[in-house]
Amino acid sequence: MSPPARKRVLSGMQPSGLLHLGNLLGALDNWKALQEKYECFFFVADWHAISTNYADTSRIKEFTRELLIDWLAAGIDPQRAAVFIQSRNPDHAILHLLLSMIVPVPWLERNPTYKEKQEEIKDRDLSTYGFLGYPVLQAADILLYKPDYVPVGKDQLPHLELTRELARRFNSLYRPVFPEPREHLTQFPKVLGTDGRKMSKSYGNTINLSDAEPVVRQKLKTMVTDPARVKRTDPGNPDVCPVYDFHKIFSPAAVIERVNRECRTAEIGCIDCKKLVADAMVERLTPIWDERNKLTAKPDRVEEIVREGGKRAAAVSHGTLEEVKAAMNI
Repeated sequence: MSPPARKRVLSGMQPSGLLHLGNLLGALDNWKALQEKYECFFFVADWHAISTNYADTSRIKEFTRELLIDWLAAGIDPQRAAVFIQSRNPDHAILHLLLSMIVPVPWLERNPTYKEKQEEIKDRDLSTYGFLGYPVLQAADILLYKPDYVPVGKDQLPHLELTRELARRFNSLYRPVFPEPREHLTQFPKVLGTDGRKMSKSYGNTINLSDAEPVVRQKLKTMVTDPARVKRTDPGNPDVCPVYDFHKIFSPAAVIERVNRECRTAEIGCIDCKKLVADAMVERLTPIWDERNKLTAKPDRVEEIVREGGKRAAAVSHGTLEEVKAAMNI
């Protein structure tokens, strides 16, 4: 008897900037674990990046290349996961077009991200069809591969529910083609930036995976700490200190305990505390930097991985699209 087929996982990421620690801890570490158990498809969502950056697309190719290098350096294994670029597979655009014919406009207008992003990004006009309809493209990205699971955080559940609603609508209008993907809920660790806010490209407060060691150490030196601790002799409160949050992620238990204790009694100052966390962070990032250097020196290898991953992805998406066309009699 042949072994049962592994369940399938699909996820993607926009090349809208350089990847940072939040992406590593919130997504890539999770993907790395999933690829050991599931059949995984991970894609660069470069068409999605155009939805908010349509006026300046000059760096999308650069960010795509850097993103792929970061994925591979962080441990995404092309032997275990198909790694590919969305725009190289026209099936995504075709299914997006077909699904856009059946999606009611109110389903898109109720998308919570639609209004939130318009409020958050004031320097760009997001009153475009592409931005309103990007959840349909997202649904096409998912449904093409009929995944069992899609890794998401709780804030992304409305997007996945729209995908399921579109699958049900298509299956009801024509005939059953799409299974409804389930969420693989991921507990994203709280990753703060150097200014104490959520680490985000838009805030300019990131520590990037491509930053060299001196850059990482310098960024940590400028990181905000307990605002009430003005002088070196003032006792601090690690519970409100972003640097201590990094300790909880990167430092060994003994260092975490020491910092928690000595900060409260002013035995350790912020400079020494930051150096300890910098040492731990550098130790975690060094293997990634080493792999990045190797991959950067071999662009042909990265292209080969993407090409092979694209073939594996297309073999699945072509089959799904043929089912869709047959169901719709087109």
